Amino acid sequence: MELPKFILGDNTDYPNAIFIIHTEFPRFIINLEDDEVEWFEEFDQHDEKELETETENYIQQATEFYDREIARYDD
Repeated sequence: MELPKFILGDNTDYPNAIFIIHTEFPRFIINLEDDEVEWFEEFDQHDEKELETETENYIQQATEFYDREIARYDD
């Protein structure tokens, strides 16, 4: 099965949270309510430095995906 790069998720236990799941490396879930990120990967010291510089980019991509999806519901 081929998965999309991003998946939109919600959960009634977290009524204010909007989750975006990133399915490609590095896999993570971001809660757009507070920009908290949960990584599914283990990182070494080298990876962590690169990740620090890329995290803002991943958050921006997730936000753009969310905005695109919501716009499609409104159409």
